[in-house]
Amino acid sequence: MKSTIIRHTLFKEAGMYRHLMLACVCPILLAVAGGCAGKKVTRIDPETTVDLSGKWNDTDSRLVAEEMIQDCLNRPWLTGGDYSGTRPTIIVGAVRNKSHEHISVETFIKDLERTLINSGKVKFVASRDERIQIREEKEDMMTGNASEETMKQAGEETGADLMLIGSINTIADQEGNKKVMYYQVDLELIEIESHSKLWIGNKKIKKYITQARTKF
Repeated sequence: MKSTIIRHTLFKEAGMYRHLMLACVCPILLAVAGGCAGKKVTRIDPETTVDLSGKWNDTDSRLVAEEMIQDCLNRPWLTGGDYSGTRPTIIVGAVRNKSHEHISVETFIKDLERTLINSGKVKFVASRDERIQIREEKEDMMTGNASEETMKQAGEETGADLMLIGSINTIADQEGNKKVMYYQVDLELIEIESHSKLWIGNKKIKKYITQARTKF
């Protein structure tokens, strides 16, 4: 009788152990199964605004470039100053990333160049790296690889009147699961011959980011 009671107790404890193990293992298996689920990729319009992390993104780059260049080209230096009625030649110089995060400055510079060219109010010259490639091509032409009729001569480049330079700065403020990201973009338009600053502009962006706390 006593041995029967002991076996019954052992079977009961074993059953409880199995239930406990299932309760612990099942959530893990479900999580693994969810992690192994197939990835889904959806193509969206490049103009669509998508904020996932709250960091600087392609939308910030495009909108800031368009807004700042529009402001620049509607200021007195062009509408009523020495360059009024003309199409001055501009080059974009360095735009420095002074923020604490990785920002594709090259993408932002291309957005600036695109907006300047498409405005039709200014002329635009190639960057330093682009000019080096073009000069190498001219040198190749002048070694006899191009006909005299199509050969391009050295010393015929258009010099820029103005240079656009700037910087991107950030300030991050975080407490717990809440974070504020502040971006400030500063641009300056400088006359190359006189070093005079014709325009100074800035654009500020502030993002409030919250993250749900993980519950177990």
